[in-house]
Amino acid sequence: MAILVVALLSAGCMKLYANYKSTMDIHVDNTFLGKKEGRASRHTVLWLVSWGDAGVAAAAKNGGLTTMNHMDSEIFQVLFGLYTQETVVVYGD
Repeated sequence: MAILVVALLSAGCMKLYANYKSTMDIHVDNTFLGKKEGRASRHTVLWLVSWGDAGVAAAAKNGGLTTMNHMDSEIFQVLFGLYTQETVVVYGD
């Protein structure tokens, strides 16, 4: 048990709070974002219950986009992942 605790602490797995964003596009130097933004999220509680649609199509629909130019992802976690929100953000027109 002690080895497991040390491994988790040394690997940076223990997080009380995390909020980070990353791009899902590899050609960001040539990307025009567009005038609209759409978001879609999925929520998870206690690693057991999950709801929502974090798909690209749902994000485009929520933002009224017909053309997507760029995508980002956002992850928000509280208390070691007891609550997690994953969001896909799409940009376009």
